[in-house]
Amino acid sequence: MFQLFKDKRFWKGALTLAIPVALQNMLTSSFTLADTLLVSRLGDVALSSVGMVGQWGWLMTMFIFGFCSGTTVFVSQFWGAGNKKRIHSTCGIALVSVLVVSGIFTVISLAVPQYVLRMFNSDPAIIAEGSKYLSVVAFSYFAVAITNVLSTVLRSTEEVRLPMYVSGFTTVLNIFLDYCMIFGKCGFAEMGIKGAALATSVSAWAGVAVIIVVSVIRKTIIIAPLKEMFGFSKAEMKEFYKKTTPVVFNEGMWGAGTFTFNLIYANMGYEYFAAVTIHRSFENIAFVFFIGLCSACSVMVGKSIGKGRIEEGVKDSKRFAVLVPSLAVLVSIVIISLRYQLVGIFNMGNNISEVTLQSAVIIMTIYACELPIRMIPYIQVVGIFRSGGDTVTGVKYDLSCLWLLSIPATLIAVHIIKVPFVVAYGVMYVFEDYVKTFLCLRHYRSKKWINPVTEEGRKAFEEYKLNKIKSGDEK
Repeated sequence: MFQLFKDKRFWKGALTLAIPVALQNMLTSSFTLADTLLVSRLGDVALSSVGMVGQWGWLMTMFIFGFCSGTTVFVSQFWGAGNKKRIHSTCGIALVSVLVVSGIFTVISLAVPQYVLRMFNSDPAIIAEGSKYLSVVAFSYFAVAITNVLSTVLRSTEEVRLPMYVSGFTTVLNIFLDYCMIFGKCGFAEMGIKGAALATSVSAWAGVAVIIVVSVIRKTIIIAPLKEMFGFSKAEMKEFYKKTTPVVFNEGMWGAGTFTFNLIYANMGYEYFAAVTIHRSFENIAFVFFIGLCSACSVMVGKSIGKGRIEEGVKDSKRFAVLVPSLAVLVSIVIISLRYQLVGIFNMGNNISEVTLQSAVIIMTIYACELPIRMIPYIQVVGIFRSGGDTVTGVKYDLSCLWLLSIPATLIAVHIIKVPFVVAYGVMYVFEDYVKTFLCLRHYRSKKWINPVTEEGRKAFEEYKLNKIKSGDEK
C-alpha cells in the first residue's frame, strides 16, 4: 500500500491541482459562512429564512454542477489529447445549458418567492423575511451559472489559480458589503436581510467580470472566437448530452432528494432548520478538502485515460480511493473536538435559541462519525467513474440509495415512528451511504468505469484489456 504513494509525479500533480481548488471552495464556503454569521445577528427567523432560500439556490447549483461534471469528462480528456477546438465548443454548449437552468430558477424566484418559501415552512414571519431575501438574491443566479462553467473549464485544463483568486476577491467583497448593507455602515442604508441578498448579487456579478477580464488579458483557454465557442455542431451536442444528461439527472435528482430532506426538517420546526443551516455552513468548509482532491482526481485520471495511459490512470484512481477516506477520518476528529466552539460562534449576539444550538452540536457529531464512509462513494462516483467516461453508474447507485432507501426511511422515522429531529438526521445518512459504498467498490474493481471519449484512449484501453487477459488478471 505504501509503495502506491511513493510516486512523486502523483503528489506533485495532486497537490498542484487540489490545493488551489480546495482554497477556492474554502473561499466560496466562507462567502456563505459570512452571510450566515452576519444574518444570525438578526435572530432565528432571519437565519432560518436565509437557510431555506439557500437550499433553493443550492438545488439550482446541483443541476449546474451536473453540467459542469459532464463538462469535466470532455474537457479533461480533450486537454490530454490537445484538442483545444473541442474544449471551446464544449464550453459553449455548457454555458447555454446552465443559463437555461438558472433562467428557470430566476423567473420562479422573482415571480412567486412566497411559494418557494411556503414549501419549507408556513410561518408568516419566515415567508415574509425569506421572500425579501429571495427577490434580490435571485439576480445572482445567472452569475453563479457562468462562473461555475468558466471555472470548471479552467480547472480541467490545469489553470486552477484564476478561479481561486476570483473566489478570494468575491468573498472579501461580499463580507465587506454584507457588513455595510445589513447594518448600515460606511455610508450605506441599513437594509437588514435584504442587504445580505444585495451584497451576494453584487459580489457574484463582480466575480464574472473579473474572471472574463483577466482571461482576456492572459488569453486563457476560455477566450475564443464566438463562432468557435457557440458554433457547435449537432453531433457535438448529441455527444455532449449523451454523456452529460445522466450526470445532470443524477445531480438534479440527488439535489431534489436533499431538498426533500430539507423540507422534512424545515417542517419539523424553524429552530431545527436553523440548526441545519449552522451545520451546513461548517459542512461546506469541511467538504472543501474533498472537493479539491476530487477535482484533482477528475483531471489526472481523465487526462491519463484521454492520452491513452490507462495503467497510469488506474493507479492514480487507486491512490485517490485510499487518500480521500483517510483524510475524512482526520477531518472527523477535528469536527468532533471543536463542535461546541464552532456552533458557539453563531450565538455571539445571543439571539439564537438553545434548541437550535444543541441540535446543531448533535447533528455535527453525527455528520463527523459518518464522513469517512460518505466519502468513499463520493470519490468513486464523482472523481473516478465520471473522469473515466462512465456517467451512468453513479446515477443508478446515487438515486436508488437515496430515493428507494434513505428518503422512505426518513419519512417513516419522522411521520410514523415519530423520532426526534436528531435521530431522523442520522437515519438519512445511514440508509443512503452504506449500501452505496458496497456497490461503488464492487464496480470500481470491475474496471467497467473506463470508457474513453478520445480515439487514443479507446485504442489504448483495448490493448490494456488484452494485456490483462494475457496476464490472467481478468477473465
